[in-house]
Amino acid sequence: MTTSERATVEFGTVCVVGLGYIGLPTAAFIASRGPNVIGVDVNESFVERINKGEVPFFEPDFEDLLKNVVNEGKLRAQTDTPWAEAYIVAVPTPFREDYSVDTKYIEAAGAKIAAQLKGGELIVLESTSPPGTTEKLAELVLGQRPDLTSEDGLENSIYFTHAPERVLPGRIMKEMADNDRIIGGVTPHGAQLARDLYATFVERGELLLTDAKTAEMAKLTENSFRDVNIAFANELSIISEKLGIDVWELIELANHHPRVNILQPGPGVGGHCIAVDPWFIVNAAPTESRLIRTAREVNDSKPTYVIDKVQALSDRFKDPVVAALGIAFKANIDDLRESPSLNIVDDLADRIPGADLRVVEPNVEELPERLAKHENVRKQDLETAIADADIILLLVDHDEFKGVDSAVLNEKAVIDTKGLWR
Repeated sequence: MTTSERATVEFGTVCVVGLGYIGLPTAAFIASRGPNVIGVDVNESFVERINKGEVPFFEPDFEDLLKNVVNEGKLRAQTDTPWAEAYIVAVPTPFREDYSVDTKYIEAAGAKIAAQLKGGELIVLESTSPPGTTEKLAELVLGQRPDLTSEDGLENSIYFTHAPERVLPGRIMKEMADNDRIIGGVTPHGAQLARDLYATFVERGELLLTDAKTAEMAKLTENSFRDVNIAFANELSIISEKLGIDVWELIELANHHPRVNILQPGPGVGGHCIAVDPWFIVNAAPTESRLIRTAREVNDSKPTYVIDKVQALSDRFKDPVVAALGIAFKANIDDLRESPSLNIVDDLADRIPGADLRVVEPNVEELPERLAKHENVRKQDLETAIADADIILLLVDHDEFKGVDSAVLNEKAVIDTKGLWR
């Protein structure tokens, strides 16, 4: 089913709960296409900045869109959950120490939404979740509101769906409108209503309808597939180093095979999706998910491999200066969630207390508290950090790092985890 099909329902007011990297762009895109949007977030600083038209995180080319919809009165942010015809829940879903999902933010959002419902509203869960979470959200809401039902077609019906986000930070302005979206309804009519809502801003992507549990599993499957592929690349990088082979040349050559597409190795895997979602599958089916678990363990162990390499090099120097380039979880963004690079610098500060760690991260203004607490860690500009460094540790392939003079690199001990300077 594509967005060219005519929507049967129009929404006057939409509430987006959670104004982070996914929720805020979603709210702005919907607001730019007609409906009035109320964004809700518990972070009062976010709310204040958004109502000034300011983006509280780094996302290329997004600020103009946000300013326009705020200035036109199409989008406003607040901390209280209002009544709306449709709700989109885009809150975090962290995992616990045993890798089970912590749904406390979903539950909190659901409880606040439940208090506002009158009948006929649509509730869409975008947060990445294990299979069955949308149905549990429905149980929570209806448990609080026994006067309502999830059955289709009644005056007091509430419609629950899952529509996992599919955008890449740094490319949201293009992918929000272009990417295909999966929409899974707890009931068929709920899926149709959500299709009508997403058709307002998904201009070129297909809207693919299914049931809620399949939609939840689809998102986990997509990210687990990538995690397994990256684990293969990371394992290849360790094997190649042992055998004296350039892993990036190896992968480039292998990828000339028409049916081979190996991803690139790095210092680990980060972000809220790929580093987290596979554990939801493992937790749901621990005996059956042997490959997925092993891939997670390979990727989770890669930062330790990098730290060991830095420690071995540091023995050559007395109180070495280490320039750590990048702490975001991927290139050209400011997102630090589950970042292996951030974890590496944090651990190095403890493992090599005599080292002077200079962090170069062009996309954040200040170091996060985890790093700022260390006396031997500070933020510095690229030129000074490289000039002073005994060891250069490239962790993220930001564009700003591509033009470093090779003559300078030849004078330093270099660990390039991304193959940027090979």
